[in-house]
Amino acid sequence: MTNLVRPAALLPPAGGVPAALRQRHASAGHEALDSRGPDFPASLPLPGLSRLVQESWQRSVELLANPDHPEAPLAMDREELEEYRRQHPLAAIMPVIHKLLVLPSHDSGMLVAVGDEVGRLLWVEGDAGLQRRAEGMMFVPGADWSEAKVGTSAPGTALALGRGIQISGAEHYKRSVHPWSCTAVPFHDPDSGALLGVVDITGTESAVAPHTLSLVEATVAAAQAHLRVERLQLAAARQSPPARRRSPAGPKPAGANSLYRNSLQLLGRDQALLSIDGRTVALSARHSEILALLSTHPGGLTAGELGALLYAKDAPTMTLRAEMVRLRKVLQELNPDAVPESRPYRLPLDLVPDAGQVLNCLQRGAHRIALEIYRGAVLPRSEAPGIVELRTRVSALMREALLTDGSAESLLKYAELPEARDDVEVRIAALKLLPPRSPKRTAVVADLERLDRELGV
Repeated sequence: MTNLVRPAALLPPAGGVPAALRQRHASAGHEALDSRGPDFPASLPLPGLSRLVQESWQRSVELLANPDHPEAPLAMDREELEEYRRQHPLAAIMPVIHKLLVLPSHDSGMLVAVGDEVGRLLWVEGDAGLQRRAEGMMFVPGADWSEAKVGTSAPGTALALGRGIQISGAEHYKRSVHPWSCTAVPFHDPDSGALLGVVDITGTESAVAPHTLSLVEATVAAAQAHLRVERLQLAAARQSPPARRRSPAGPKPAGANSLYRNSLQLLGRDQALLSIDGRTVALSARHSEILALLSTHPGGLTAGELGALLYAKDAPTMTLRAEMVRLRKVLQELNPDAVPESRPYRLPLDLVPDAGQVLNCLQRGAHRIALEIYRGAVLPRSEAPGIVELRTRVSALMREALLTDGSAESLLKYAELPEARDDVEVRIAALKLLPPRSPKRTAVVADLERLDRELGV
């Protein structure tokens, strides 16, 4: 591959460390990675390597990402990618990204990439010559650039940390990416705050210039505002003509141009928040349970199946029917396309529960992103058998992933949740990972002493 990085001395300094020295430290870190192998995490810190990069490398090692594999894995083929992009809310912001980032990139020699919330690249545009060179490391639409697959990179690490970052040259975990530098900023839904994806600039040293991060952050803010305006315009337009009922051929996303990701927020809430086409409503506890169960069974449930998942004891069929009548009235006012079908009961549109997003991230090894989404247990006070099972499964997998692969920072963040208030094992695991001189150790030790007094552990 043609080397895209100019002499390291020309790269901008970061954190007060000259750029050339940063690259030497990063190269030395890779030598240490080779020599220490599986014991690398225990060998931290590495002199001269930023804490952000070291922690990301540590996660990369724990996730078994391969630094010598030359290519990122392809997560979607062309047909799957086209359909996914068409439905994704970020499709609506591409005109803004194209105007503010892609068009200027043709003169500045950079690539602009937009990925989803788990690190899969959806669009890669910009300098044609760079696009051809980037194909050698599979920096292409449909490829998975999460930390779990390629290790430290701006798109994957920005998603893992939930903030904008810059990664330069040898700071990348994957060695085939060392000739490149990149800046990435997460993109959040302007209404719900949910993580939707990431915007990235990749190329020469200008891709990590100080002003580049500000440029990408400003572009993301402009794109969020654009998405919000389009949603308001769409909502206003829909108040005039009556909405048409969607064909029952199968679940489809609602909303023109897929401006919305219809969502159901269940985590850490006793009453779910339902968002459809930009309108949000708080549901009753029982309606929260019904929609949670239907959203996790897209194929539908018979009245008997739904009743068994909903009620701790046998309940008359009329009880469920009465609840469904009331729920249909609520949804009819919100959006007629959202009214559940019957025989079996089934949602006529895609509804993404936040609990499902967490499970998807955990299955992909993206526990940092899962923790960003996770706000607590699924409908904590619900006693519906199906909700209890879902709550137990999500909470157990979240905890297991963090105890197995989580950093000290992730474990401490998890420990702040109500369900982990008395979790001794989580705090001991965090204490083992914290550096000996970390100021956070004092609070963890004090918390363990509290638990010893209260629980006698």
